[in-house]
Amino acid sequence: MESTYFCCMELDEIYMNRCIQLAGKGLGFTRPNPSVGCVAVYDGRIIGEGFTSPYGGSHAEVNAINSVKDKSLLEKATLYVTLEPCSHFGKTPPCADYIIKHKIPKVVIGCVDTHSVVAGKGIERLISKGVDVVVGVLEDKCWEQHKRFFTVQNKNRPYVILKWAQTQDGFVAPKHKDTNRPVWISNAISRQLVHKWRSEEHAILVGTNTALSDNPKLDVRSWGGESPVRIVLDRTLRVPKENNLLDRSIKTIVCTSVSDDLLPTSDELLLYEQLNFENDVAKQLCAILMKHQIQSVIIEGGTQTLNSFIEEKVWDEARVFYGENKFHEGVKAPVLSVSSGVVSDLKGTVLKVFKNL
Repeated sequence: MESTYFCCMELDEIYMNRCIQLAGKGLGFTRPNPSVGCVAVYDGRIIGEGFTSPYGGSHAEVNAINSVKDKSLLEKATLYVTLEPCSHFGKTPPCADYIIKHKIPKVVIGCVDTHSVVAGKGIERLISKGVDVVVGVLEDKCWEQHKRFFTVQNKNRPYVILKWAQTQDGFVAPKHKDTNRPVWISNAISRQLVHKWRSEEHAILVGTNTALSDNPKLDVRSWGGESPVRIVLDRTLRVPKENNLLDRSIKTIVCTSVSDDLLPTSDELLLYEQLNFENDVAKQLCAILMKHQIQSVIIEGGTQTLNSFIEEKVWDEARVFYGENKFHEGVKAPVLSVSSGVVSDLKGTVLKVFKNL
């Protein structure tokens, strides 16, 4: 890899930003593969672009190359891609070989793939065939794009997002409720944004109290895309079969301490997993999620469940909405040790995103 060098030229960044935009189009559809973006550039203009197809389909590089109408231009083109091209046979042939086949002379890569079957081998393969390789253009942004994939590879657990809404006086729920429906703290814009997030993540998790008090569906209704796998913590199986979460409309995993002989029968849409609720709940949950090959999860509550992940330091992001109302008493919001985050104003509701670095 001696001929590999690092570059941050302005034009390279413009084209890599386009790759990142394209990668976003496949988010939520390509698992377990990462959603990669790729563009082919000739003489200062994009002549082809693509992103990863749903699992089993073509990778971003293949889609970008195939979209080029005049293939003869590829011999003088530069290929930009957010993640190192693969060099192994999986569901599809190696992308590195496809690049070499089309005699593309230069490849600009956002970040190296940390997966053990790639991990620099794609770059080495390209260089061995005389391809000029640039690595590290908008590396941090590309890493952010592929954070779910990298977390699974490097930490052997899903990417964990904590999410809640709290009042001005620090409560997530009032002391008393008349119905088993949510009491809204955030506004309509925030709620639509939450549905967008759900479409991007693999699973969503709630505790027993949230399931009982809100009877949520945890689906995607105000945005396009697939609904995430639902994870329900139900220690003694108190959630009634009439609850929305047990309606089998979406794959749902119930985590419980009930013994095997008392467990209901699992099927494809409603599964039961045993969990020891006495200690290391977050770590156990991550192990269960990995068993089911789940790459990312939104923890929606309640406070006890969120605090389990905070206390065990098993989280990557916290997305917190701050509403304008007050409850004066009720269920206290979780508390993070991280004090600074990215702030967005959503027309009355404030969103702060914290990272667990």
